[in-house]
Amino acid sequence: MPVTSLQALVSGIAAGKIVPYLGPGALKRASNVETGEPIPADSDSLILAMNSGKPMAPRLMYEFPRAAMDVELKRGRTALHRFLETTYGTTQWTRAPIHDWLAGIKPPYVIDINRDTQLQDSYAETPHTLIRGMARVGGTDYRFRIHHYDGETYSESEIAQDEVDTSLPILFKPMGSPKPDPTYIASDADYVDYITELMGGFAIPDFVKKHRIGKQYLFIGLRMTRDTERMVLSDMIYAASEPKGWALIPAPNDKEQRFCKRLGIEIIESDVEDLLAATAETLTEGAA
Repeated sequence: MPVTSLQALVSGIAAGKIVPYLGPGALKRASNVETGEPIPADSDSLILAMNSGKPMAPRLMYEFPRAAMDVELKRGRTALHRFLETTYGTTQWTRAPIHDWLAGIKPPYVIDINRDTQLQDSYAETPHTLIRGMARVGGTDYRFRIHHYDGETYSESEIAQDEVDTSLPILFKPMGSPKPDPTYIASDADYVDYITELMGGFAIPDFVKKHRIGKQYLFIGLRMTRDTERMVLSDMIYAASEPKGWALIPAPNDKEQRFCKRLGIEIIESDVEDLLAATAETLTEGAA
């Protein structure tokens, strides 16, 4: 019988048997330290933040990569990356409860498609391997960067795949982050390059390809409606066991139901808040 209860999923993550896959909703309740504004994470909030709080044309509001491509074409790639760096590298945010929970258990493998640093901060005192996606670069066949974290600082330069200590936790941020240095996948052109190489096997290190065999995933805060996110997800969870995972989706629409059924993902009609409540119940039962 497949695991469906939230408490069982929480226990599975704590035991390292289920891999957390974090979407924008995982940053729920994180806010600007100075203004109290929520951190921009999902497509609409990112577009509004990028455009000084004003909506863009309807065709651009469809998805953040499309709007980001428009900014890149009109103002340059550096303008887009400057926005992301200001948002995630400079602005101070309060902690999201999901990240406080993850900091307490430190799963051995986490995938986070957000571009902020909260996941990395959760492992600030723990040696780990950081993998981040990159796009539209020359001189390499690969679309990832690997850094070693020794418990205090990241390695000054990238490390090769054969230098990775595979016993350490793996933090995989395919869309990038601002530290140890900024690298982001954001615009349509970035995604076209990254997803092409992802499908070709060049955007995931070999040691991760081995490590992920037979894994199962819990998709936290991720609606399955955005095409780019769905394409990245499909390749990231390749070689998972059945069921491949569980998606926390309140009131899933037809598109989400079809996609999850095709991939072998079980939908649980719950939200991040329900997962946090289940986490609290699991801790209470454990203490008793």
